[in-house]
Amino acid sequence: MKLAALFTGGKDSTYAIYLAQQAGHEITCLITIQSDNPDSYMFHTPAIELTELQAEAMEMPHIIASTEGEKETELEDLELAIRIAREKFDFEGIITGALFSEYQSSRIEKICLKLGLKCVNPLWHKEQDVMMVELLENSFEFIFTSIAADGLNKSWLNKVITSDDLEKLNQLKNKIGSNVAGEGGEFESLVLDCPLFKKKLVIEEFEIQEESEFVARMIIKKASLK
Repeated sequence: MKLAALFTGGKDSTYAIYLAQQAGHEITCLITIQSDNPDSYMFHTPAIELTELQAEAMEMPHIIASTEGEKETELEDLELAIRIAREKFDFEGIITGALFSEYQSSRIEKICLKLGLKCVNPLWHKEQDVMMVELLENSFEFIFTSIAADGLNKSWLNKVITSDDLEKLNQLKNKIGSNVAGEGGEFESLVLDCPLFKKKLVIEEFEIQEESEFVARMIIKKASLK
C-alpha cells in the first residue's frame, strides 16, 4: 500500500516506518505534530524539531503541523494534518509506532476509520525487550532525550544505546517494573542513524535541564547532518 507515517523522530515511529518499508509498502510522506504542551497525552515532544533534519536524511516529504496540546482537541489537529497530507500525497493508510498504548492507538484508529484509511501498526504488542534488541541488530543508532524513572539519571542522555544498556534496562524492569522500551514514559528517544537515513544526525550543542535526580531533559541547540 501507499502509506503516510506519523513521525516523531524517536525509535518507535522510525522503526515502524522501516518495518513497513521492509514489508513492501511505499512511504509517501512523514507527518509530524509539534505540540506546545510538553505533557501532551498524544504526542512526543522532546527534540521534535529535529524531525525536519531526519526527514531530510531519509529524503522523504515532511508535513509539520502544530497543536496547543489540549487533551482530545489535539486529535482534531492530527486529523487536519492527515487531511492536508492526503491532499498532497495520495495514500491509503497511516503507519503508527504504537506498541501497547491503547490511548494513542484507539484514537488514531478512530481518525483513520473516519477518513477511510487503513491503520498500520507494525510494532503492536511486540515484546519490548525483543524490539529493543531488533533495533540494535538492524543498525539503529539512538539516544535518550529525556528520562523520568527511578534508576535512570542524566548520564543516560545523549548516550548511544548499546546492548549493555539494554541489559541495564532489563535489570531495572525486574527491580521496579519499568518498561524496557520506555512505553510508560520512562524515557524518550531520538534516532541518529538507521538504514532509512542517507546521512547521520549529529548533535553539536545541547544542554540538560534537570528537574530531579531521575527526571531530566535534553535541550538540543544545534544539530546537523553529516
